Amino acid sequence: MEITCTRCHGTLQAEDCYCPTCGLPQLVYSADPAAAPGQPDRWNEVARDASVIEWRPALRVVLLLAIPAGILCSGLSPVSIFGLLWMAAASAWAVILYVRNQRAPWITLGAGARIGLVTGILGGWIAAGTTGITLVVMRFMLRHGNQIDSLWQGMVKDEMSRQWAAAGVDAHTIAVYQGWLLSPEGRAGSALGGVLFLVAALISFAVAGGALGARMMARTRRPQT
Repeated sequence: MEITCTRCHGTLQAEDCYCPTCGLPQLVYSADPAAAPGQPDRWNEVARDASVIEWRPALRVVLLLAIPAGILCSGLSPVSIFGLLWMAAASAWAVILYVRNQRAPWITLGAGARIGLVTGILGGWIAAGTTGITLVVMRFMLRHGNQIDSLWQGMVKDEMSRQWAAAGVDAHTIAVYQGWLLSPEGRAGSALGGVLFLVAALISFAVAGGALGARMMARTRRPQT
């Protein structure tokens, strides 16, 4: 009878410990009488525990990487242009360090994505908090409030107006939007919306980075049959 993978239904050989197509661990049963009595089945152990995360050591590496990544990804960081890449790299590296510290030969993509999710949530809110604190310091402590307001007014009146006019928006609608955006409520809402969008984007890239890290470890540390 043909043996197939339970995930991708690809054809397997009887001795395959991993699916050659998607990499899913497979249960291998050996009838070798020469096997040492009481010896644990290594492949069953890997297949059973591959998706289980030990969160205490995982959180240690997540904290180690999410905090600096969140600071680098903050809206006013000089390297924030690479923020999404910073967060994806931090999540992938968190998964790699976790697998190495656990001395595990395998971790599933789902487990890697979960570690990436936690990294993204923590790093995203650190980025949001750092952005907010920086704005407060600049406005109230460094007295740069007039510069911030002038920059925002210029962007709304000039750049956004040109973009809306090019999109065919009538002058009355543009004036209404400008009035709201230049109001205190509009500025606060725009800032909050920008921060929430940043957090959502960082979490998405962190999940992808965690899955990528799990995939990289699967390729580099897969046990040989």
